[in-house]
Order: sequence, then C-alpha cells, then structure tokens
Amino acid sequence: MQKNFDEWNEVKKHIETKEKTRFCKAREIWWCGLGQNIGDEENGKGKDFRRPILILKKLSKNTSLIVPITKSLKEHKFRIKIGIIKNENASVIMSQIKTIDTKRLSLKIGMIDKNIFEQIKKSFRHLI
Repeated sequence: MQKNFDEWNEVKKHIETKEKTRFCKAREIWWCGLGQNIGDEENGKGKDFRRPILILKKLSKNTSLIVPITKSLKEHKFRIKIGIIKNENASVIMSQIKTIDTKRLSLKIGMIDKNIFEQIKKSFRHLI
C-alpha cells in the first residue's frame, strides 16, 4: 500500500496553525488527526487522516496520553473491547499508546464506561 506522506504533511501544517488546544479529560473519545505513520504504527484515515481515540490521561494543558480505537474484531492480547462506538463494535489498541498535542483533537464523540476504563488502566499497568 502506497502511503501519502505529502498529503499528510499539508494536513499537519494546518493542525499546527490552530491557536487553541482542546480541553479534554480521561475517558473521553475524540476524533484525532493521527496522520500517516511509519510501518505498523496506527494511521488516521480519510482526507484528514483521523481516527477515534480514547483519552487515557491529561498530561498537561496541551498534551494527553491516548490510545487509538479500531472497529476490527480480531482477538489480540493488546486489544480490549470497549463496546459500540458510532454504531460499530470497537476495541482499543493498547500497543499503540502515545502522547499527542491536543491540537490534533477535532470532535468529541463521547465517554467510555467507568468499568471498561478501569480494565484499560489495569491492562496499561501490565503492558509495561
């Protein structure tokens, strides 16, 4: 599959010019401009290179620890099912946790259930 890094670079330039960062908190689900990435790193999709993500922790005014969400139902030790998001079964991909600037966030989708979030936090502690 041919990756379009040049197109992502133009989108990334636009994201960088945003004056405001987004206010977010743990357990929220957002659309996020994850971009076109290297190798097996999780990519965004569509013209804005976005995908849904879960906020794991607010780290500072401008940064958050996030985990990408997938609608793939493949069983894997680094995937945790989180229920239905936007009418699709969803899982978080724990192996793809990363820190982002909140300028990448574009639209809040919802909140994840507290019990599921506790499962994710427990899984994170075991990941390392």
